[in-house]
Amino acid sequence: MNLGNEQAAGFWAPCPPALDAVLARLDRLSLKPELALQREVAIARALKPYLTGDAGRVLAPLPQEAELATLFLLCDFYPEDGQLTLIEQLRDVITEHIPNEERVWLDPLKHSYIDLLELTTTPKPGESLRLRSIGDGTLFFVPGGDFTRDFVGGQVLLTRVVRDPESHESGNGVCAGCGIVLSPADAQAIFEATAEQRREMEMASGSFALGEWQEFTKRFGHMVLWNFAELRMAALIDAVTHIEYRTSEGQPCLFALALYDHHEYQHVADGLSDVKEFEPEATSQAGDRPGMPASAKPVRQWSQRENEGNVTVARLTLTSAQLTVECDAPERLDVIKHRLASIFGFSLHFRGESLAPPARRLSVSELTSSAPLVLVVTPEEDQALLKPFLENAYLEWSDQAHHALGGQTPRHAAVSPATRGTVGALIDEMERNDPGLRRTGKKAFDYNTLRAHVGLDERP
Repeated sequence: MNLGNEQAAGFWAPCPPALDAVLARLDRLSLKPELALQREVAIARALKPYLTGDAGRVLAPLPQEAELATLFLLCDFYPEDGQLTLIEQLRDVITEHIPNEERVWLDPLKHSYIDLLELTTTPKPGESLRLRSIGDGTLFFVPGGDFTRDFVGGQVLLTRVVRDPESHESGNGVCAGCGIVLSPADAQAIFEATAEQRREMEMASGSFALGEWQEFTKRFGHMVLWNFAELRMAALIDAVTHIEYRTSEGQPCLFALALYDHHEYQHVADGLSDVKEFEPEATSQAGDRPGMPASAKPVRQWSQRENEGNVTVARLTLTSAQLTVECDAPERLDVIKHRLASIFGFSLHFRGESLAPPARRLSVSELTSSAPLVLVVTPEEDQALLKPFLENAYLEWSDQAHHALGGQTPRHAAVSPATRGTVGALIDEMERNDPGLRRTGKKAFDYNTLRAHVGLDERP
């Protein structure tokens, strides 16, 4: 489902004044105190995915969905407390006069139902719409109008047709005020999901007597609305899943992160050099960076590139004690993690990961774009992404055994004069190779917090 089209898919169709009037009477009747609870039950049933499912946390019903839910209440719902249906109550009322031109619509409303109706041809100005139910092939002819100007043959209308009271068997009728335009594929998906639910109901009950399509949708047409809501949710998930996060330079933002400790620098370096998907980058020599001791191992990097080497989609950074993995998607990070595990086994000690993309409130126009959504991640957003990742990884690091400390935890090793300097050197190396320095030019973590955490003196 194209979310952009979905926003424009809802339509409002004019009703004959008499039909509008009788619908208004039914709605007023449903608002009476003795019917208020049943009204809530009916609307909640029709809009169930938005009230009890995942969709409701991120989506609101379209106005046309809400209107179709109200029509379900007015035309299809049998009160659970034993009262007559709204149409039956209005038909039997004797306390007020209902003009005959309104009353004649009560029976067609009673027999109307939600349906998926295919436009058999592209409508022309002034022509009626020729609609065919994809459920049972029933044909309907309804008046056109301005609301049809963007309709195209093959599209499917999720709507309710009320037959003309003067020619009930002819197929002539009117759309009951509103509907939703669907692509053929989306309409077929809704129909198949509804049909599957119907089969499950029949098997669960042991009875195959739910009737033909018209009878079924009259009783359970709210399931069609449920499946439309689920389709909307799936479309939204698909749109968010395919968001492309870019840096200000146009490169993929490597927001999926993992951190490892290791104790076999040369073994890991040799193993990564043999992975054909990764190309080595220029090696930073030990003395190239201010404050780096001459005995430190050089920082090594490997990149995975796509689009003829122009786009970096993953990066591995190896220091004397750590390996940092940065990827453009959680799926790619998962593949690389499995590859590292198969190559190095227990030589790598997993310290943590971050899979969530940068937090961003998306506008309606961004979510409804038909093109893939590309979001530029600012340096500030990148820092906000790195900071909690490093905080979680490093503050847990202080209480986890480390090979370079003879199996002691950094917190315990910092107490002993013999190993206190080694703990400080490890933290110094973390600080020199903070991912934020490479990505944004600023450290993403305050390493004095870590020093204080293990009992070392802070650095200026």
